Amino acid sequence: MRRAFRLLPIPFSIALALPAMAADEKPVSYALCPVQDAIPAFDGAPAAVAPKDQAAQRQQSQLLPTDVTGDTLNGNNIDGTANYQGNVRLIRGDQFLNADNLFLNQEEGTYTADGNVRYQDSGIRVIAKRASGNQNDDSHHIEDVQYQLISRRGNGVADTINMVGPQGELMGSTYTTCDPEDPAWQRWYLRSREIDVNTDEGFATAHNAVVRIGNVPILYAPWFKFPIDDRRQTGLLFPRVGLSGKNGLSYEQPIYLNLAPNYDSTLYPRYMSDRGVVFGGEFRYLYHGGEGKLEGAWMPSDDLVRRRARDYANALPGSGDENIYNDPLQDKNRGFFRFRGHHDLSSTWQARADFSWISDSRYLEDNGGISNGTNGGYGYATSALTSTVGIYGRSQYWNAGAETITYTSADYTVDKATLPYNSLPRLFFNYDRPVLDWLTVGFKSDLSRFDHSEKDGGSRLDLKPYVSLPLRGAAWFIEPGLAYRYTAYHLEQGLADQLGGDRSPTRSTPIATVDAGLFFDRDTQWGDTPYLQTLEPRLYYLNVPYRNQNNLPLFDTGDMTYSWGQLFRDNRFSGADRQTDANQLTLALTSRSIRQTDGLEKFNISLGQILYFEDSNVLLNQNSQPIEKGKSAWIVDSNYMPTDRWTLGASYQYDAKNSRADLISFRSRYLIGNDGVVNLSYRYRRDLLKQADLSFLYPINPVWSVVGRYYYSFQDNKVLEAIGGVQWDSCCLAVRLLGRHYVRNRQGDSDNQIQMEFVLKGLSSLGQNTDKTLRRGILGYYRDDLYLVPPSVASPDLDDNDDTGSDPF
Repeated sequence: MRRAFRLLPIPFSIALALPAMAADEKPVSYALCPVQDAIPAFDGAPAAVAPKDQAAQRQQSQLLPTDVTGDTLNGNNIDGTANYQGNVRLIRGDQFLNADNLFLNQEEGTYTADGNVRYQDSGIRVIAKRASGNQNDDSHHIEDVQYQLISRRGNGVADTINMVGPQGELMGSTYTTCDPEDPAWQRWYLRSREIDVNTDEGFATAHNAVVRIGNVPILYAPWFKFPIDDRRQTGLLFPRVGLSGKNGLSYEQPIYLNLAPNYDSTLYPRYMSDRGVVFGGEFRYLYHGGEGKLEGAWMPSDDLVRRRARDYANALPGSGDENIYNDPLQDKNRGFFRFRGHHDLSSTWQARADFSWISDSRYLEDNGGISNGTNGGYGYATSALTSTVGIYGRSQYWNAGAETITYTSADYTVDKATLPYNSLPRLFFNYDRPVLDWLTVGFKSDLSRFDHSEKDGGSRLDLKPYVSLPLRGAAWFIEPGLAYRYTAYHLEQGLADQLGGDRSPTRSTPIATVDAGLFFDRDTQWGDTPYLQTLEPRLYYLNVPYRNQNNLPLFDTGDMTYSWGQLFRDNRFSGADRQTDANQLTLALTSRSIRQTDGLEKFNISLGQILYFEDSNVLLNQNSQPIEKGKSAWIVDSNYMPTDRWTLGASYQYDAKNSRADLISFRSRYLIGNDGVVNLSYRYRRDLLKQADLSFLYPINPVWSVVGRYYYSFQDNKVLEAIGGVQWDSCCLAVRLLGRHYVRNRQGDSDNQIQMEFVLKGLSSLGQNTDKTLRRGILGYYRDDLYLVPPSVASPDLDDNDDTGSDPF
């Protein structure tokens, strides 16, 4: 028997209320989870639609008829009743309802479905004992509900669901991403006595909600409100709880404010038992032509500062302790502010800003950074915060900009006089265009005003027109180039007096280069595998006449680190205040072995050296030494993959003239299974550092793994960081326990820390952010980290601290 009705509006999708508040903050792996669902797919149900097509499918299904079938049908056309019995099925689009019995009264609009009630659509699969209601007044009552999500992982139960129109309530509801067959102690679930729902408004309110691991309650909330769809709603987010020797017990309760579809705010009030109260917050906005984020924090009083002042007062004169405890702060407000954003002025021009402010030079050391959320003391080593505001343009052949760059001291041990000069402002324009197949012309220009609070500054104009002839063939290239660099200054009187009295010094220098290379290749084999082996010699000649530059200031210029890239640069200084003199030739050779089956580069080696035909006498300052005629240190760099899981790399710089190694670097990575990784590296730079670094994630079995890092400085005879821990990872629950010893400031003071975190997959995490510690300390802790592409500076990431779930930003 067959008869058509509109689909009964049984609101099983209300079971999505609990999963809606599950906002994963970190990558989640369900690799340990069984394939089977808590509720298997129903026989005869339409195929599920991919999540990206659900919205279109639902709109289309509203126009489709509902087909109702059953083994038998008893009805009365007079009063409009129909009683389906035996394997009753209702189908419309991807929506499917199956029950043993279904009674309909079209005149009164009532219905009753009982006996193995089953419902499925693209988002959810449900089993219920009984469902009844009235279609005329849109009221429904469902009993003994069990549900399984399809579009995302999750399942749960509800004692009853009552709905009247868009409003309703779930009684005795649970949600988990765990499999019901898992042992109880390996599962977590969230249970709420009552959840009030409003589907029109898109939010729900939970009463007496408890998160449990096994039978142990770990989090209780008497009341909280959360969204049940993509619409944002004002309410409380999951709290953060931590414990450390510096902060004591820490509790942070984020509060999300939905202000408009294109802007919102989150407040971060935080209490630290050993330091006091912090009021933090962020504001984000988004519009067609740009986006931005403001964040900040304010501490009305920090007990950590008072403890330091007390220790300083009690330090014995001459003991050295007074230097350790010396702190310019006494008892003042502390905080930070940061704004990042951009605005598209046109398809070519964009305004961008990244502005930061901190109240004092120990703020980063004490709080681990300038970002809201749990602070971790991750050893930030920056001595200055950089703020940039400017307008930038880019086209096919040119780029230009006008910007201001300022620096704020972030290290109280560093004299403010050593901070870089501020650029107030800097204007630049660069042009590069091939005018013929064999001719390229270009122009670089920079006009900057340099200012400093502790010393005199000035202005600088730097111009560099150039021309090159890029001649290329299938196996060769040669590119001669000629440039002319003109630099002019206007200095403040005090700085001019220090440099000889000339307030308007200039420098003009021609620069000639020739870059040439050959490409040889041949087919070869390693075992039975075909490879392409290359041999790539390269020559780079540089000629720049000497110009005395001792009367020029140093605004933004320093020595470049000697490296492979430095072999092919026309200046060994950064910035425009010094232009090296040179009569030199670089000899370089590279060879590669490329597997032809997939293009993987299994081996490469590069070596190079500079031949100095004359002394290079331009100096950075009076403490620098000229480069003598002769040969530079050899640079060798090589990478080898013994297997597809094992990578070896090494770099070496050897100064033959003085028979010494200037740099030694070794690196190795081995991938274990699907998740494990071992990293080992050694770094040596003469008179600067000598360090070894071992880090690993070693899976003992599919559930247990150990993690660690040992970072040691031989030069200082000190452990810079040591991490040791164990993690247990089940289908839906992970627990991490870490011990950490690390250097926390530039004086070399060390701290010890214990971190513990419960990761409730599909919901949130409780405890300290061990993920952040491990991801920073162990390269490849998440395998995807090995292949990440750095984000564009033109599109600042506004979601690096997002805890709000669905996010239109």
